[in-house]
Amino acid sequence: MKSVNKKKIGILLGVVLAVSVLFTAFTRDEKLFQIDKNLDIYYTLIRELNLFYVDEINPNDLVKTSIDKMLESLDPYTTYIPESDMEDFRFMTTGEYAGIGALIGKQGDHIIISEPYEGFPAQKSGLKAGDILLEVAGKSTENMSTEDVSNLLKGPANQVVKVKIERPGVKKSIDVDIVREQIQIDAVPYYGMLDDKTGYIRLSSFTANCGDEVKQIVKELKEKQHAQSLILDLRSNPGGLLNEAVKIVNIFVPKGVEVVSTKGKVKQWDKEYDATEQPVDTVMPLAVLVNRGSASASEIVSGALQDLDRAVIIGTRTFGKGLVQTTRDLSYNTKLKVTTAKYYIPSGRCIQALDYSHRNDDGSVGVVPDSLISEFTTRKGRKVYDGGGVTPDVKLDLDQLSSLSYNLMRDYMVFDFATLYANQHESIPAPEDFEVTPEIYTEFKNFLKEQNFEYESETEKSLDKLEETAKAEKYYDVAKDQFEALRAQVGHELDKDLNQFQTEIKEMMTDEIVSRYYYQKGAIRASIKTDRGIDKAKEVLDSPETFSAIFAPGTVIAKAK
Repeated sequence: MKSVNKKKIGILLGVVLAVSVLFTAFTRDEKLFQIDKNLDIYYTLIRELNLFYVDEINPNDLVKTSIDKMLESLDPYTTYIPESDMEDFRFMTTGEYAGIGALIGKQGDHIIISEPYEGFPAQKSGLKAGDILLEVAGKSTENMSTEDVSNLLKGPANQVVKVKIERPGVKKSIDVDIVREQIQIDAVPYYGMLDDKTGYIRLSSFTANCGDEVKQIVKELKEKQHAQSLILDLRSNPGGLLNEAVKIVNIFVPKGVEVVSTKGKVKQWDKEYDATEQPVDTVMPLAVLVNRGSASASEIVSGALQDLDRAVIIGTRTFGKGLVQTTRDLSYNTKLKVTTAKYYIPSGRCIQALDYSHRNDDGSVGVVPDSLISEFTTRKGRKVYDGGGVTPDVKLDLDQLSSLSYNLMRDYMVFDFATLYANQHESIPAPEDFEVTPEIYTEFKNFLKEQNFEYESETEKSLDKLEETAKAEKYYDVAKDQFEALRAQVGHELDKDLNQFQTEIKEMMTDEIVSRYYYQKGAIRASIKTDRGIDKAKEVLDSPETFSAIFAPGTVIAKAK
């Protein structure tokens, strides 16, 4: 009897297995059929458009648009990379390209040099921030986009590219021959000692080998400059290579500790990334600065160090990108950068914000409903939460520029003044010593008057719209006196606003002027003395009691609201 039951059970299991295999095969074949069917529809659609659409179509543009829109429906990071964008893609992953080494931008109808990188061909050839690019490689830049001009400036290393520039304050145009070089942008634009015991490292990207570079810097600060605590600045660092993030965490945590894991639909993407080398230091007090521009690999580093209770995280909630991308080769030298997995930091939480509809305008995490938030714990038992981004242990209010400051930057007023100032002054004091004196600030005020600078605050714009609506709905006459009284209260005067907001305006002017003489490194050095994030980090690191209290078991790190 028992053998009969076993036989029945065996037959039943066999039937279930067969049905399962058939269902899986059917599902797979059905999906393949749907793909083939829709590709055929797409091909015939393009063919008919090409034959009968009233105007000529550009097949490349049309297909690129449809691919971009299709991938956009999946997530913001799965993207198509055409052959024309391969140089930019390589630069993003390696920090290296062949060109002149300058950041360019568009100001009105002109393409300008926004910033020449120190030590590279543009700077060595005498180009300055504010120079207007009239011609590149014999071609006029009129009506060109920054992308078009950038492509002309890039090219084979050791070859000359001819540019014609117009320099503010100089009557004649200037011809310059620039020899292109391999440009390797340093992932660490600045490091040094803030005082006799606090080291500081600014990491701007996670490009190849940046982990080894940071490791050597930490050793130097510790062994040669006797740093007793360290600040790692990841603010506005958009991320990069995952393995470099693991290396940087490994500098501060023991060998063998899990730093991050990835999980995807395909098993080959399920991986654990452990610290594989001996650390440099596992006890030195460490603070990590982050903001809403800190993304991806920056969030692995800050999140892992928070979960392992190794560092105090200071700043604002991070961007919220916990997706892993892999590049796949496509035909005709194109690539697909596709999301293949999500990454999980040591507590088990994922940094990714799952609800894309509640993002801020800049793409960072917005409001996260409680229903999407789960609780996790750090190594010492502190409560942390997912829901998008890393929430700091010590929060700083997000600095909001005044409407005046925003308009001054948008209209290039600070930039143009710095250009004229640099053309009129051969040198300035060291970055740490330079300050915008009352005399310089008065010059700036006069410059704004000469440029006929005007602006309208956001409050005034909102009031304008409200008045329009009130007039359209015939309520304005009833409340005319109140509208006029309110406008008198919120209306601005330029001189008054320049005095009221001079602290933040002077900081912008200092950054712009110092960078003309000492470039990016100098601008960072100058900004340190007024940096609230650095001040708060030093305050926490200088107090062993405050530092230790942050890691107390049971501490709750706020939800990502």
